[in-house]
Order: sequence, then structure tokens, then C-alpha cells
Amino acid sequence: MDHLTRISVIACLLWLSMPGYAQRANTNIDSPYYFADGVISRQVLENYLSRSITQAEFLNSEGCYTDGPYPYKADDVRMLKHMGTKFIGRALYSWGNEQFYLTPSFWDSAEEAMRSLHAFDSTMVFQACIFEIITEKVADIPVPAWVFETFGLPVEQRNFRYADMLNQDGRLVDHWRKGSSVPDITRQETQLFFYYLARRYMEIGIEAIHFGQAQLMAMRVSGTSEAWHTLLEHVRNAAKTVARRHTVICDSHLPNGGMVVNGQLLFDFVSFPLRLREITDKPQQVELQVGYLDGIYKKTVGGVTPSGWSCEHSPYLVEFDNFGISRHRDEANLADHYAWGYDEVSWFHKQPEEYRNAFLRYAHQWLRQTDRDGFLQMPGSRVITGADTNRYRANTSGPDNPLGKNQENTIKEIWKLD
Repeated sequence: MDHLTRISVIACLLWLSMPGYAQRANTNIDSPYYFADGVISRQVLENYLSRSITQAEFLNSEGCYTDGPYPYKADDVRMLKHMGTKFIGRALYSWGNEQFYLTPSFWDSAEEAMRSLHAFDSTMVFQACIFEIITEKVADIPVPAWVFETFGLPVEQRNFRYADMLNQDGRLVDHWRKGSSVPDITRQETQLFFYYLARRYMEIGIEAIHFGQAQLMAMRVSGTSEAWHTLLEHVRNAAKTVARRHTVICDSHLPNGGMVVNGQLLFDFVSFPLRLREITDKPQQVELQVGYLDGIYKKTVGGVTPSGWSCEHSPYLVEFDNFGISRHRDEANLADHYAWGYDEVSWFHKQPEEYRNAFLRYAHQWLRQTDRDGFLQMPGSRVITGADTNRYRANTSGPDNPLGKNQENTIKEIWKLD
């Protein structure tokens, strides 16, 4: 073995021994799901968005669920593999309940689940969420030294400070309940906490982060996009060293279609509810319509993306939202966001199986014909209200998941034909 060959072999062995090697994605640059080093092309991003599903709390562990019990999870693993899912949305999060972040299983179980699925398909992307909520329990979490160092602050031994994350004029303080508020992204303490969560998520294998209602956390005050710019710059810089493919895909719920600073889009894509319009003379039926209420269709803004390519309109996902049920159940009201009195996923859950499947085909086709920048995020698992179970499940019903509502094969068919 000559000297150069010996060096090459040693370098290869060192690379193989690097921590996290088993989780590394397929490095074939010709793959339609290849991205690396902070850059994801528009085509690859859209490839992922076109195979996305909401699988809320799929990676959460027992004792760390916000939305109650999550049985038959093994069948979800089977379903995701069977359908050829590529982007698993809302897979790991906590709505408040910051004590979960101090629970080792919250992180360890999620990491192991992703490692197992990546052994099946190394190009799957899992999304975590950082939402528009903080509670007084953040004060139990120590601030790591690397958080201070990233923001150029002196390292000190202390925990996060709830009061320092609140809007100083009192906006949205105690918004959710006493001691539970919408954090103000312009406060540096909020940015420290969000950076801590984002980095921890990336360290265990998360490659996409949904940042909730970013404009709400900016307190809807002009000029505060710069605070998001600062945070996201730190998050993306961290991704270059700790993320699986040195890249993180960031999105937010943005009713105005995007956030732009000096022509630069802050988020890789936009997420928004479907905004179902009731067909008043056809009970329980709905449709999609450009311009209905605050729907996002044809409204996303353009600019230069974080990956460096330009677009006239940012790509976006629309998903079945959940926000409860109204006092006018099973009645049409075109002035509010409810569909026949129910939030979107609860409405969907209560429909007959034939109509559920027909609606998925309709919504997917409507988007393809109406706005090519938009993609339907399929419903896989999400909390519902007013039913005999706490979650809608798309799985094919059977002994391994009797709660399944039988949309699995329809979703696979839509993706295959697409």
C-alpha cells in the first residue's frame, strides 16, 4: 500500500467513525432528495413538500404528550414506510410543558425513532416545532454555555428567565392563561431560549423546524423581522456543524405570505391552514377558494431564499388545522374559520370515508391547477375535538390500529400519480 493510499484509507476510517455516521443521509447528489451544507434547491424542497404529512407528536415519548395518549404508534411507522413519506411534519414538540425538555426520554426516544427510520430511508426529514407559547416553567431549564457564546454574551450559571421573554408593554402576556404567554421575539432572552431548542432538536437528527406564528411573536409591530433574522442566522450557522446534512429547513405560519429583510426571505417556505369554505347548499361539504378569508393561496411573497435562489412567490404548505369547535356545530358560517362549526381536521375526521378520500384528491388537484407554489400536507395524525378519540389517524384500519380512518392508500395513490 503506497503512502497516498494509506492516507486515504485512514481518512475514510476516521470519517466512518464520526459520531452520528449511522444517521447520515444518502450523499448521492443526483438524488431528488439531496441537500447539504445549508443549501436546498427549489426542486428538492418541492419534492419534500409534495410528500409531506402532518404526524403530530409522532416522535414524542410516553409521558411527554401534549395531546393525550398516542396508541398504535408502531402502525404509524409501517404506514409512513408504505406510503413513501419524505417530510414528517410536527413530529416532535411541546405546547408549553417545558418540563419535557428536562426529561431524557423526550430527546432519546425521538433520536432512536429517527435513527431506525433513517436506516430504512436515510432521506426522510423530520420536523420539530417551536411554538408561540412559554410558561413560567422555562425558569427550571439551565442555560448552556454555548447559548451565551453564540450570542457573544458572558457565560454565567443561570436558568432561562420567563419575565425577560415577555413584551415590555404587556402585549399577549398571560395570553394563554396566567403564567403562560406569547413570547416576544425582540427580547434577547426569547432568542436565547429558541436557539437552545433549535440546536437541541438538530443535535438528535431533526432537519426541519416550524416556528409557529412568527408574526404573532413579533407582536405585529413593524420592523421586528430583524429579530427573527438574527435568530435564524444563528440557527442556520449551528446547522452547519450539528445537523445531519448541515442544513435546517425553517418555516412559519405567516398570514401575510412571508417575512423579508432587504430582499431576503427569512423562511424556506410558508405554512398555513387550508381555510375550508362551506358549500352552504351541500351540508358538510367544503371547497377551496382563492381570496376566502385570510387564505394563503397566491399570496406568498417573493425574494431571495436562505439557500440563495430567487422566487416570485415562496413555496408553501397548507394543512388541516386544529383549533377547537364552535357553538354553531353543523351550521354554515362563512364569516369564521370553522368548517360547519368544526376546526379543519375535526371536520375531516367526522366525514364519511368516501368523502374524506374524495376531498384529498380534490384538494391536491385544486392546488396543482390553481397555484403551483402550494402543496397539500396530508393528514396523518393530529389532535381533534368533539370525537370519541383524541386524534385523527390516516392509517388503514385493522387489528394494529383500529382507530385508522382509511386514508393511507389514497394518500399513497395521490403521491404515486403525482
